[in-house]
Amino acid sequence: MMRSVCLLALLVGAHGFVAPTKLAFTAPQKATSSLHLMDPQAVGDLISAASSSLSIADVDIPAAVGEVSYSRYSYYTVLGLYVMSFPGIWSQVKRSTSAKIKRKTYVSAGEAATSDDKKDLRQQAGEIMAYMKANNYEVVNAGETITFRGLVQRSTSQAFFLVFCTLLGMASLALVLQIQFQDLTLPGIGQPNWFYLCLLSPYAGVYYWKAGDRIDECEVKLATNDDDTLNEMTIQGSEEELERMWRTLGWQEKGMVKVEGVLDM
Repeated sequence: MMRSVCLLALLVGAHGFVAPTKLAFTAPQKATSSLHLMDPQAVGDLISAASSSLSIADVDIPAAVGEVSYSRYSYYTVLGLYVMSFPGIWSQVKRSTSAKIKRKTYVSAGEAATSDDKKDLRQQAGEIMAYMKANNYEVVNAGETITFRGLVQRSTSQAFFLVFCTLLGMASLALVLQIQFQDLTLPGIGQPNWFYLCLLSPYAGVYYWKAGDRIDECEVKLATNDDDTLNEMTIQGSEEELERMWRTLGWQEKGMVKVEGVLDM
């Protein structure tokens, strides 16, 4: 009897089994009904709160507008160097009215030299005398050391150069002041325009021009070595005059080796 019931159950189960023709998945209706859309306002508040927390924690983000985003140490170091170097503008303008005195010794081929441009002391002295006369110098002392005195006229190009340099200096100063004092407000003026300082630059040329012509003195001492192969000229005068003299007369500074330039070859 028991075997018959089991067999009957197996047959019924086998007869009732049908192979599925299509696999499908249907989500439970109850789960679908449990989903709700989030409120857009709540989403916006969540994003805003997350952004605020990130901005507080992140220290490498760019600074907001109006805040300091540079190294104060570097800024004030550069500012200090600028302040220390700025008086150089006034120094340049002031020194333009006076000569920078230097003393140098030059040599040329002497009477016993083998070169074609050799000269004795008399010829060398005559050459120096002609050069000084051509540059408006007069002899005031003709002893062992010959002293020349001449009038150096004002230079228009020098005046314009001083104005240009002062203009650049004032413009840089105005830029520094504008960066340093951005929120400065003066009574009755408001926020100043520091670039008006550039209007002071022509006064550098006026200062130079009012100083007038200057009087320069140049001292010359001639000597020769024991075998008369070299003439030595010890010159004391303004640096620019010494530079012009040795180039014009073809001298060589004592102890220095002359190197021919590319254009001289």
